[in-house]
This record gives sequence, structure tokens and C-alpha cells, in this order.
Amino acid sequence: MYEDPRDKTTPGLWGRIACAWAVAFAVLHFYWALGGSWGLSVSAGPLAEERPGWFVAVGLWGVGLLCLVGGVLGWLLAGPLPRGLAGRVVKALGWCVCAVLLVRGIAVEVLLLTDAAGSGIDVSPEQRLWTLLLWNPWFMVGGLVFGLAARRSGRAESPSSSVA
Repeated sequence: MYEDPRDKTTPGLWGRIACAWAVAFAVLHFYWALGGSWGLSVSAGPLAEERPGWFVAVGLWGVGLLCLVGGVLGWLLAGPLPRGLAGRVVKALGWCVCAVLLVRGIAVEVLLLTDAAGSGIDVSPEQRLWTLLLWNPWFMVGGLVFGLAARRSGRAESPSSSVA
């Protein structure tokens, strides 16, 4: 496999960053699921106040668990990938997470900036501001990090390949 000699990034660095990104997001969702409110009202609006059972179960605990799965994926992308189908699946999942996060971040950003939904949705000015400045960029950063992790995955040397 050709390695670009100008690319000095430590193999696995982006996978570890993707893992940290996902775990940080999981911790935030678990904090909210346990009753914390900092930042939730500006991202979830009325749901943050009402906290219906489905929202707590799916939107907070469920997303938190999904983020932990993303953390495991980032960790897997950081190391040498297994040969064959398993390695290809890990890499493909990394690219899928990249695409989902980028599409989510960019699509919501565009919808809010262009006011494409019009008055059909109830978004407060505070929610709009925080979504534009914090949440959507957070999703875009996550997408870029998972994309870089998928791109760099498998480039870490395995113990058997370090023979000179």
C-alpha cells in the first residue's frame, strides 16, 4: 500500500479522535437522560421541559448508547483492521457514519439558514442560534473526523508488518 511520506499523522490518531468525539456526545446524552438540563432546552425545545418517556428512552438513552457504539467504531478504526470482510465492514461503517453526520449537520444548517421549513416548525430564536453555531458544526466536525478515520484506517502497522 502506498503511504504518502508527507502525511505525518500518526496512524490511528483520527480513529481515537472519532472515539473521543462519540464518547463525549454519549456522556452529554446520558447527563440529559439522568435529568441534567444544561444545553438541552436550546437543542430540544419543548421536549426538554416536558421530557416524555419516549424522548428520554429513545432520544437520550438510545442516542447515548448509539454514540457509545460510534466510540467503539472509532476505536476499531484507530487500529490495524482485520483482514477480509470484517475490515471492509469496519471501514464502510466509518464512511457511513461520516456521511450521516455530515448530511445531518449540513442539511439542518441549510434548512435553518434558508428558512425552508417556514412557519411549519416552532424554533425559537435561541434554538436557531445554538443550532447554527454549536450543534450543526458539532455534527459536521464529527462527520469529518469519522471520514478521516475511515480514510486512514488500516494504515497502522500490525506487529507482523514491522519487519524491515
